[in-house]
Amino acid sequence: MKTQLTPITFAILMASSTYAVAEDARDEVDNNVMERIVVTTTREAKPTVELTESVGVIDEQALKEISPAHPSEALNRIAGVHINSTGGEGHMTAIRQPITTSGVYLFLEDGIPTRPTGFFNHNGLYEINIPQSSRIEVIKGPGSALYGSDAIGGVINSITKAAPESLAVETNLEVGENGWTRGLFSIGNAITEDTSARIDLNITDNEGYRDDAEYDRMSFTSRVDSQLSENWDNKTVFSYTDVDQSGLSSLEYDDYKNNPKQNYYLNDLGYREMTAIRLSSEFSYQVNDDALFTVTPFYRNNDMDMMPSWMMSYDPNLRNYEFESFGLMTKYRQTELDGAFEWIVGVDMDYTPSSYTEDKIDVTKEGDYYVDYTKTGVQNYAFDADQTSISPYVHTEWQATEHFRVTAGVRYDYFEVDYTDKLAASQFDYSHLRPESQKVDYDNFSPKLGAVYQFNDDHNVYFSYRHAFRAPTVGALFRPGSAKESTELEPVTSTSVEIGFRGQINNRFSYEVAIYDMTIEDEILSVIEDDTRVARNAGETEHKGIELGFDIELTEELQFGISGSYTEQTYEDFAYVYFSRDCFCSKSLNFAGNDVSKAPETMANARLAYYPKYAEGLRVELEVSHLGEYYTDQTNTQKYGGHDLVNLRARYEIDDNWAVYFRGINLGDKLYSNWTSNQVGSTKLTYRPGLPRTFYAGFNYQF
Repeated sequence: MKTQLTPITFAILMASSTYAVAEDARDEVDNNVMERIVVTTTREAKPTVELTESVGVIDEQALKEISPAHPSEALNRIAGVHINSTGGEGHMTAIRQPITTSGVYLFLEDGIPTRPTGFFNHNGLYEINIPQSSRIEVIKGPGSALYGSDAIGGVINSITKAAPESLAVETNLEVGENGWTRGLFSIGNAITEDTSARIDLNITDNEGYRDDAEYDRMSFTSRVDSQLSENWDNKTVFSYTDVDQSGLSSLEYDDYKNNPKQNYYLNDLGYREMTAIRLSSEFSYQVNDDALFTVTPFYRNNDMDMMPSWMMSYDPNLRNYEFESFGLMTKYRQTELDGAFEWIVGVDMDYTPSSYTEDKIDVTKEGDYYVDYTKTGVQNYAFDADQTSISPYVHTEWQATEHFRVTAGVRYDYFEVDYTDKLAASQFDYSHLRPESQKVDYDNFSPKLGAVYQFNDDHNVYFSYRHAFRAPTVGALFRPGSAKESTELEPVTSTSVEIGFRGQINNRFSYEVAIYDMTIEDEILSVIEDDTRVARNAGETEHKGIELGFDIELTEELQFGISGSYTEQTYEDFAYVYFSRDCFCSKSLNFAGNDVSKAPETMANARLAYYPKYAEGLRVELEVSHLGEYYTDQTNTQKYGGHDLVNLRARYEIDDNWAVYFRGINLGDKLYSNWTSNQVGSTKLTYRPGLPRTFYAGFNYQF
């Protein structure tokens, strides 16, 4: 029976849910939810009291205390956010959405999308140097009018550290089980009286706790901050990341239960090798006290070679993705009526030439293990897809009365993709259909409306209506498999309504509550029409829920926080194509009325931090993380029961220069799965075992 979102359910969730705040309990300003500053919503600093959406923050101090080996260790502390681990730093995300690989999230670095529209990668956070970021901000639900495609479930923005004005050096060395080693190195200083520079380096090596699960990364980030003149400022950021990751297989139940280290992909099969380069230079011109103009040219270059592990059993291949982007973001902000009215206009432009090749391979199996492969000399796909986009937008804010503030905006996105098939027309394969060379274009309007009512200095309520969309990916358009008419796909659209409350009492207790209802239409599906598999915009889903968080300073030594979310996610109209072994043919089902698969009803996190007076500089934290049950496929016939994990962290700052730290993950050594699923028509569940009890230790030196 379906759980109803009633006041009783809400009360039970409140009692059983868990929360952890991002900020240091001893920092009174950061701990004050009403005075928190965020930059993601308008690309400029804004106090939380003016926001008409729910935003979670992980600040620099929290990142230092967490020392995350995986982005999930930091981001899962935010109410309503779940990041799982698929190996190395690979992941899937669930923010007001199921745990999914779909392109419903926008990943940013300093407000610039790390990838262009149409090239979404669900592992996208591993392209960002999370541990050395200044802070991470998460907009839950659709983004503001300043952001376009993919920002349906949320926006995750990593902000780089500013260059210091005097010499600053930091070294962080860490070791752990399963061959884990990581070195984080930073140096920065003033170059001239008006210019400073900073370099961050992240070198990570991990053998992995499962067989043949090696993972290596090297990230380099440099930032130069300059005051070019009295009115002109510049920030230039260069990022480089190289990732080499072995493939990891799912496991059937017996191996999951009895031998979770097992991996069916040996000798690096299912691998992924990626390099990502980004360069941006933001120029800001202070026209006067009430006006600011910014222009940001940027460049991206990505190259990925991979053997898709999920296709090993039915369509093994080697593929290469390459793209580079040349973009420009412009924004003009004007404040009028003595600060009561503010408007922002801007336009984002992006030109991304790309190429994709896919080679068919034969794989060699020994029992259940994939041990080798050979190239067949056959190419499934080879094409170029050059995308051009232009996106003007307007955002306004009006302080109508002392207590009432209104925001409104609209964004228009236009895309054109010039696709060229590079294979001979005579090379035809029904299971790898290729559209003819052509140009495809589509557009979308995204209106936003919000309001904030400030009861007093400590409490407010906000409301928002937001529209978002997801453009078809280049893969969905031009790598359709056996589905026809893929180039006729249109953007997926969503509408979201949200009401939220935030506030504090005596600077010792803070709270945030968000209630939302979001409908997604024109989901991209494969349906059977006249015995033919066709790509269509046909599905509709509804996503509604409650997210809440409290932070309580119990004593001068104890800080406690709870956060949690409860969701109901249902198929309103959703078709699914699967292969039936009964008739050896494709069948189509509709799951209207069922719960969305891989959508946990509850997600929660609890943290108790202890700052003993007798040992100044020591911080000890006990954390409990909860993931609720979910259906493993659209038929709603089988479930994963969820899990609860306990983690422990300790950090001792010996003096202003030296610190040592320790963390233990999954102290109870609980067997759990990061991803549990089954194919429609099959009762066989597969599991992705999570990290067992694991210990890390490190030291930090800075001056």
